[in-house]
Amino acid sequence: MSEPVPNYTDYLKLGELLKLQGGLEDDEAVLIPDELLFIVVHQALELWFKIVNRELRLARDHLAAPRVPEETVPHVVHHLRRVNRVLELAVEHFKVMETLTPQDFLGFREKITPASGFQSSQMREMEILLGIKSSQRVRYGKVDPIEHLEKLSKDSTAGEEAWAKVQSVQAEQTFQEALRTWLYRTPIHGSMPGDEEDDAAVQRFIDQYLVQFDTFMDRQFEQLESSMPESGDNSKRFEQSKKAAKDFLLALDADEDLRPRMRRIRAGLLFIESYRQLPLLAWPRLLIDSVVELEQLTLIWRNRHARMVERMIGRRVGTGGSSGVDYLDKTGKVRIFTDLWAVRTVMMPKDCLPPLGNPDFYGFAT
Repeated sequence: MSEPVPNYTDYLKLGELLKLQGGLEDDEAVLIPDELLFIVVHQALELWFKIVNRELRLARDHLAAPRVPEETVPHVVHHLRRVNRVLELAVEHFKVMETLTPQDFLGFREKITPASGFQSSQMREMEILLGIKSSQRVRYGKVDPIEHLEKLSKDSTAGEEAWAKVQSVQAEQTFQEALRTWLYRTPIHGSMPGDEEDDAAVQRFIDQYLVQFDTFMDRQFEQLESSMPESGDNSKRFEQSKKAAKDFLLALDADEDLRPRMRRIRAGLLFIESYRQLPLLAWPRLLIDSVVELEQLTLIWRNRHARMVERMIGRRVGTGGSSGVDYLDKTGKVRIFTDLWAVRTVMMPKDCLPPLGNPDFYGFAT
């Protein structure tokens, strides 16, 4: 007997998929068109979140390898770029949602209470995978969102499965941890972790950079003073910038036992950003750019979500009992990859950088 010929409907399981928009009544015929739209958009977002979480794991697993070959870095960039394009699409979903008028939404909003997008386990999974800390997570009233998901798990089989998945991802290595490990191994003037004089090489790079940074800041200060002498106490602000750069590169904000590791991570990050024209650093700097774009798009998504919700329901209490738009606005301020943003404050033009040591190591002979 011959094998059945695959077709589009069977491959995509469209028979099952297109029966999943019936809402609480499990009957699409009783839904008003606006409720059907609401369900479809949110189901589409959850499917995209599924892709995001898969791609994040693939990117993380590449970076978490004991050794990351140079030819692997483009694969990481590929996965991150896919995540970013998905996040761009997710933002565009709100345009479709905004075809709902406030009164249209109120026509079915009450019946879905206390259900809320706050309860999306895949969104929590993405946050955890990226590396958000428990202390950073915006609380749901007085309850941690993860605790709230645990409470919901007692109400349904689907809730139990979602909670089990969240518990599982909490035990995984985060993308941020993998990224930091990879940055820690950055060759600085050709020196690698484990080399006999690596600590000295890293400290020498930081010291030389800070000397050049002070000179650069002095030059900027003099230029500003000569052109705008009435602009206020600029001297104090420039001195604060110098101190902030030193504190950042020496990792003085980190716990003392973690300081040497964080110092090398930040030095590696700054080295990639500063000497990004070197062939060996071309893909690493694209990787960093992709992570920055990822967080930027996440912030844009959260802000766009908040504005869509405010446009539809104003400042009323959310369906799940949260503070609604106020809660969403708070989540839009959470940052994970703070070092990747902070390093931009201490970057300098090429002509101000310390001379590159061991250029042949980076495939850039002089």
